[in-house]
Order: sequence, then structure tokens, then C-alpha cells
Amino acid sequence: MSELHPILTGTLASLAASLGTAVGAALIYTIRELKPRTEDALLSGAAGIMLAASFYSLLQPGLEYGVQSYGDQAIAVTVVIAGMLLGGGVLWTIHRYTPHEHFHGGREGPDSTKLARLWLFVIAITLHNFPEGMAVGVGAASGDFATGAALTAGIGLQNVPEGLAVAAALMAAGYGRNQSAGIAFLTGLVEPVGGLLGSSAAWFASALLPGILGFAGGAMLYIISDEIIPETHRKGHEDVATGSLMMGVALMLVFGTLLEPA
Repeated sequence: MSELHPILTGTLASLAASLGTAVGAALIYTIRELKPRTEDALLSGAAGIMLAASFYSLLQPGLEYGVQSYGDQAIAVTVVIAGMLLGGGVLWTIHRYTPHEHFHGGREGPDSTKLARLWLFVIAITLHNFPEGMAVGVGAASGDFATGAALTAGIGLQNVPEGLAVAAALMAAGYGRNQSAGIAFLTGLVEPVGGLLGSSAAWFASALLPGILGFAGGAMLYIISDEIIPETHRKGHEDVATGSLMMGVALMLVFGTLLEPA
């Protein structure tokens, strides 16, 4: 991957990660129903992977790149934190002003009664997947193989239960099995778009890479706190959700450790 252009590397990595959504969507053909407890456990495990990736593969490398680039820890920390807060703020703004619908929490944003429920689901999933693709693209374009590979593997893995949960939720909403699987698959394809944007930003503005990594990390942290944790703690499955989140963190740490150069 190191021989490829950083933008191509980031885009291909995010495309590879998005295939996890396709795998998850295909699993809908193997089950009759995804029980709420299992759904919460799967999504919380995905959140754990994202949480560890935010720190282990985005924020921490951002600090390291910042020290190398600026030669000053205080400046590096300031730039990464500013990027993180900006990433969270941008996601908050999008959620605040874009109509969308959570699978269990209902509708949010401006009046969306004129939009078909299907498209509200699609908007919500797009808001979720885009920053994940961007994070993979930024990590893969950074030039650090371990960071890029860990992000690609981690996000790809967490996309599997996410794709299955999306397909199952659409089936529960009354859509057919083929339509549910197809929509879930298509939603994953927004990740390479995010990857292209993230890797392009990292390459064209390499001096801002610490802030860009912080931005991607902040966007993912917002999704975890605002989207996934509330969704998985609504139905009395807090213990299972918390345990799954911790297992997801542990799995991402294993990925990061195994991929570190000897």
C-alpha cells in the first residue's frame, strides 16, 4: 500500500472497510429475526471498536504527528483538540439541521413528515458511515501502515454487525429481505466517499494532518456518544451493551498491537 498515492491508498482502504457492511447485509438471509438484546450487543461491540480507534489510531497518532511537525507538544495538543472539537461540532450541526430517524429513538432534526421513512433511515445511516470512511482514509493516507491497517480492519469489522442491524431494522419496518439487504449494502458505499475526502485533505494539507486526524476522531466520538450508546441503552440491555463495548475496545487494541512493526 505504501507504493500507492496517499489519496488512492485512503480511498481503497475505506472501500475495503465498507465491504464489512456488505457482509453484514448478506447475513440477513441467514436469520429470521435479530433480537433486540443481540442487536444491542452487536452495535455496542462496534462502538467499542470505534472508541478505541478514535484514540489509538486517530487522536494519539495526531499528537505524535503534531510534535514531529511543529516541534512543540503544546501546539500539537492544541491543534488536535481543536480538530476534535470541530469534528464533533460539525456532526452536531449536521444532526441538528438534517432530518433523520434513529431506529429506536425516532425522528430528529427539522420537520420531516414529507420524507419517506425509508429515506430518513438512509440519511441517518449516511451520517453514521461518512465519518467512519473519512477516518479510515485519513489513517491510511498518513503513511503509518499500522495505523491505517488497524483502522481499516477495525472499522471493517464493526461494519459487519452494523450492516446486519440496519438490514434487520429495515425488515422490521416492513421492507422485504432483498430490499433491506440492498439498502444496507448501498449505505456502506458512502464510506469510500468519506475516505476520498479525508485522504485528499491529509495529502493536500499535510501540515494540518494532526488537526485532520483530530477532526476524524471527534466525529467518531460524537457518533458513539450521541448515536450508538443511547440507542443500545434504551431497552434494559445496559449490562450486555457495556460488556460488548469493552470487548470491542479490547479487540481493537489487539489489532493495533499485532499490526505494530516488530
